[in-house]
Amino acid sequence: MGRAFECRRRAKESRWATMSKVFPKLAKSITLAAKNGGPDPETNAPLRVAISNAKAQNLSRENIEAAIKRAAGKDASEISEVNYEGKGPHGSLFFIECATDNSNRSVTNMKTIFNKNNGQLVNSGSLDFMFSRKTVIEFSVPEGRDLEEMELELIDAGLESLEVEDGTVVITGEFSSFASLCQAVEQLGIAGVKASLKRLPTQPIELTEEQMQDVEKILDRIEDDDDVQAVFTNIA
Repeated sequence: MGRAFECRRRAKESRWATMSKVFPKLAKSITLAAKNGGPDPETNAPLRVAISNAKAQNLSRENIEAAIKRAAGKDASEISEVNYEGKGPHGSLFFIECATDNSNRSVTNMKTIFNKNNGQLVNSGSLDFMFSRKTVIEFSVPEGRDLEEMELELIDAGLESLEVEDGTVVITGEFSSFASLCQAVEQLGIAGVKASLKRLPTQPIELTEEQMQDVEKILDRIEDDDDVQAVFTNIA
């Protein structure tokens, strides 16, 4: 009984540790979306999606509302979006999106992470051509829906591809089609939708398990940084 209790305690601590990292990032993404496009999710598609993603991660309604209100405050005006690019071991490449109120702190943190893990931060724009920015929308395969029919309905909204991976529908479209694709999926009445703007590698590479361990050391440290909103790699 003591061992079972200990396992539950560790699982709870692990869950809380994850929440303490994820929740501030979700709140910051809501604040940025509201700052850039206004506080009304009905007319601000990125905000609507940020709220939906936050709810899927169990961020409370109070925290969501507070994040929207924060967009009109002084703190939000000091937050800027900054991107960093880096090279890691075994040909790995990283594109890092940050939201920060102190770019000097952010760039110092990124440099330290790469320098300590056999990598280097490179000049902005150096790796931009190695990634293609895309709209990516995911949801569980809906029961009783014809996927081919759904695909046809979404083409006019900017759909490029529709694939099914392990029971999940993955929709990809151009970066500029984010709002129209999100709206089209909403109109289909599909629940549990997760939407994001991703940078997909134009020349993905495959690494061995041993090589991945080296890369994951950098990846884990980047993702732990409070300023980091998203990180993309060229690993298949």
